[in-house]
Amino acid sequence: MWNRRFGRTADHRKAMLRNMATSVIAHGSIETTEMKAKDLRSVVDELITLAKRGDLHARRQAASYIRDVVVDEKTGTTALQKLFNEIGPKYKDRNGGYTKVIKTGNRRGDCAPMAILKLVD
Repeated sequence: MWNRRFGRTADHRKAMLRNMATSVIAHGSIETTEMKAKDLRSVVDELITLAKRGDLHARRQAASYIRDVVVDEKTGTTALQKLFNEIGPKYKDRNGGYTKVIKTGNRRGDCAPMAILKLVD
């Protein structure tokens, strides 16, 4: 199995990765545990690859995974629109490696290793 289990059921793990991927697309970066960031990196990279294709089938595949979250209240832009209108064209000439994991230290409560997952510039 290619992914880690994180002590969750398969449905809970999938929902967690969907929510975290939507947050990365909406905000550009998130802070989470190091292992979750490493697993999430491949999910976000696949979504950006779909956005680079830009056809209707790719948009439907991404829409089935990304949550319907409004990113900008003024314009009503959703995370899916941001992915296909801004992020996809931004990485048009790049072949993979759209995200990076930056280790930040340990969490205070349980000493879990933390990291920031962010989109590269």
